Amino acid sequence: MLDFSQFEYLTFDCYGTLIDWEAGILTALRPILTTHGVTIYDNDLLEFYGEFEAKAEAGEYKTYRQILETVVGAFGHKFGFSPSGAEAQALPQSMAYWLPFPDTVEALRKLHTRYKLAIISNVDDDLFAATAKLLQVPFDAVITAQQARSYKPSLNNFQLAVQRIGRPREKILHVAQSLYHDVAPTRTLGMKNVWVNRRGDKLASGATKPAVALPDLEVPNLKTLAGLAMSDLAVSD
Repeated sequence: MLDFSQFEYLTFDCYGTLIDWEAGILTALRPILTTHGVTIYDNDLLEFYGEFEAKAEAGEYKTYRQILETVVGAFGHKFGFSPSGAEAQALPQSMAYWLPFPDTVEALRKLHTRYKLAIISNVDDDLFAATAKLLQVPFDAVITAQQARSYKPSLNNFQLAVQRIGRPREKILHVAQSLYHDVAPTRTLGMKNVWVNRRGDKLASGATKPAVALPDLEVPNLKTLAGLAMSDLAVSD
């Protein structure tokens, strides 16, 4: 068990951890695929998304809006259709309507009474600005891929976050759903992390590329994390 009293900052991945991005992805992509006669199971669609997104992010830096347009194009290439301009833009435009998980806002509000909160997200500044309104809590720092000019799992994003926050790594706890994007690189940097296993016992990897990484703590949701963090601090106080 982590000693939560040692941390001053909690940094969060956003999409997949705070925001139900798999529901958002499915809602945005399903109509496009249906229009072009593509029948595919949800798990397969999400795994293709994870593969296409990781490939696009590994190349020369593009905005996340462009990454998502590339992902739509990759689905077209995979299944033999050419997305229209409107279809290519539908995925990034949908992000403003991707909703938080049911436990997110309450957990963030509770955690914010004890910690400073920050975001480390593979997103553009303007896309996160729309999401931030739904999270309903102020963040002390927001570090995006647009600012870093790179995408997680690049260590650069986390190093920039530590620099911006201005506190030792030992005082920062990173919280994320993705082993690939977040747990593996923070372990490489010697940062403590929490894996929010939103997918539970599902065997498929979902919309993130598969990875093997050992978190410092695994929880099923943010409500559980908030309960552990606050009870730990109550004892230590």
